[in-house]
Amino acid sequence: MPKAVTLIRSASLSGVAEYAYAATAPAEARLIFLAGSCPLAADGATVGVGDVRAQAARCVENLETALADAGAQLTDVISTRVLVASARQDDLVAAWEVVRDAFGSHDVPSTLMGVTVLGYDDQLVELEAVAAIVDE
Repeated sequence: MPKAVTLIRSASLSGVAEYAYAATAPAEARLIFLAGSCPLAADGATVGVGDVRAQAARCVENLETALADAGAQLTDVISTRVLVASARQDDLVAAWEVVRDAFGSHDVPSTLMGVTVLGYDDQLVELEAVAAIVDE
């Protein structure tokens, strides 16, 4: 399947960010809007209670499953939003490192933010994404 996502890096902006600043998809791309991926096991239990990194890893796993069900994979993601229920920057960075490492060189535009609370008991991390694919 041809790749639809083009990552754009800006020489005019800081090189400190560990992601592309923008991404595009061609007009013929099919966009996939994914619900927030949560750190839930198949039985609905929250995994990694109290562990931001474990929860971020499970969010990535669940995101990969949802993407596969839609005919896509991580390299088809065009943007992400990482939500962390914490006011501690260390927790945000820990979650971000897991997500960043999972995406590898496909460093899509992303927003990382601390929030007050998330929807499930003991949930600390949620990962939102939009993907784009071109059907053959």
